[in-house]
Amino acid sequence: MAVVDLGKYLYLPLIDAKKSIGLKVNLFAAVTEFSRPKRSRGHDFVMTLKVADQSSPGLYVNFFAEDTAKLPNVRSNGDIICLRRVVMRVHNGECYGSYDKHFSSFALFEGKAKESFKAYQMSINYQASNNEKEVLSQLRTHFYDHKSDAVMKSCLLRLNSIKTETVFDLICRVLHVCEISDDQWMIYVWDGTDTPCAPCHKDLNAEGEDPLPLNLDIVPLSRKILHIFPCVGTVFRIVVRKYFEEIPQLRDGCWVKLCNLTCELHYGIWRGLLHGSSKVHILSDEDENVKSNMRDYQDRLASGARVQPLTCSPRHSYMTGTDFEKEPCVTLIKSLACHKVTHKFKSIVRVVAAYPWKGNHLRSPVHGHYRVRLTLEDSTVRIHAYIHGDDGVKCSNSSHIHINFSFASIHDYNVSDCYSSLFNFLHRFVSLLNIFVDQHNKKVC
Repeated sequence: MAVVDLGKYLYLPLIDAKKSIGLKVNLFAAVTEFSRPKRSRGHDFVMTLKVADQSSPGLYVNFFAEDTAKLPNVRSNGDIICLRRVVMRVHNGECYGSYDKHFSSFALFEGKAKESFKAYQMSINYQASNNEKEVLSQLRTHFYDHKSDAVMKSCLLRLNSIKTETVFDLICRVLHVCEISDDQWMIYVWDGTDTPCAPCHKDLNAEGEDPLPLNLDIVPLSRKILHIFPCVGTVFRIVVRKYFEEIPQLRDGCWVKLCNLTCELHYGIWRGLLHGSSKVHILSDEDENVKSNMRDYQDRLASGARVQPLTCSPRHSYMTGTDFEKEPCVTLIKSLACHKVTHKFKSIVRVVAAYPWKGNHLRSPVHGHYRVRLTLEDSTVRIHAYIHGDDGVKCSNSSHIHINFSFASIHDYNVSDCYSSLFNFLHRFVSLLNIFVDQHNKKVC
């Protein structure tokens, strides 16, 4: 590929720049990956970009600056960067570019096929050239026409479309990161949608001695952490090996693109896995995919469904009746994060297990009163709820709540498929089912 002559500056294709070890070169390329700034071993901050052009799918460039404001602030993967006087070096056989804060310069441009040629960020010492518009247009056209996997969307799924035995990419917001073992992290992510309603195959006869787990967390999350989780949409757990250097850089609230991700089911709970071939790309809040996710989430909040699980039939209200029908439903995680230990709420849940589950065992053989532990879940969390004593009598005699249908389903072994408007936890039914949030083990009892 020929060198592009722009008068004052010569821009090398990446394939030729890689042959120019020890020299200062000028580059025009698309950003395909970028990291968050972090402290170097010295006094500077350091960050890394991966860039690509028509000649090469990738070259890493390291940036150093005493202030993060002087480092590139990439808005979106696919944006174009102009680099001047970057030194080409080799480390462990890999060629890379080194941006020197004393004499290198850069400019960032939008990567979308727009008519604007104005840089949205420039280093102080950057000087625009007359003919750089030509190269910028060529790069925009090339990556738009070829839809490069490095820049454009590929195999993207939302959480509401995931399935087992499928490798996919996921754009999501990181809510929390914690260490679960000497060599593993657990990251909690969210994209505003609900994971699919999963089958839960469990022997109900074993529920007493071996109950379904409420979550996959090794260490229970604190109420402070639960409080920052969104009340709508599934918080998805992903297990990550510690050889991913990007994980410690992830701050709560940042957006990422996870590539080559898989998922599996444990007792009806979804869990993601990152593998050796997986990639973690940090995204800007201005990334188009991030903006699209947030627009969809805002549209969901603005709709009548609001907190209703996306997998639930919108016609549930025709099957059940409750007091205060106009009161909005809330998700279970909102209850767990509530600062009040005792509180009332109304929620649409699925019954996944019960103990005891047989009709002739619902009453205590000693005292004769009802005592039933239900395992309930929605798209946000799984909890235990207890029906005890007179509440069981009111529950079984009520013609307004869907518990009658739930008990029938338990008796018929159809618990895992029973998705119901279970209880009206508001007003008169607070005496039917008293709700207490256990601050130690995060169960409802």
